[in-house]
Amino acid sequence: MARLLVVHHTPSPSTQALFEAVVAGATHPDIEGVEVVRRAALAATATDVLEADGYLLGTPANLGSMSGALKHFFDTIYYPCLDETRGRPFGYWIHGNSDTSGTERQLLAITTGLAWAKAAEPVITTGEPDKKTFEACAELGGTLAATLMDRGN
Repeated sequence: MARLLVVHHTPSPSTQALFEAVVAGATHPDIEGVEVVRRAALAATATDVLEADGYLLGTPANLGSMSGALKHFFDTIYYPCLDETRGRPFGYWIHGNSDTSGTERQLLAITTGLAWAKAAEPVITTGEPDKKTFEACAELGGTLAATLMDRGN
């Protein structure tokens, strides 16, 4: 069975709701043969990453940066996972109150270094999430899970 790891930092009601939409999409009844594992960014380990076949990453944009929790996750897993996870698919969502560009730039720099393959368009939003944003998050989760399902992992 393929494994999709969802690593998130969800300190606010908005980021929590986006996370729940992503998980709902990834666990949709049409998705078969994919185990969805959820880990808070501060609890996720290199073993979690090595045992997964793909990744979904969620973070708030904090003062133009990804959350310290997600940065800590990457600091912890980067070298232990560098060679073993190349080419694995990933997707991400970012929520901020204003500018999210620095957050996305950081996230892409790290995932490029890991040589992960972006498998879906990200969901990037500011302010209060609306219905369209929640639908996009569900689609993001579903797309990553379906990517793993289609690979026959």
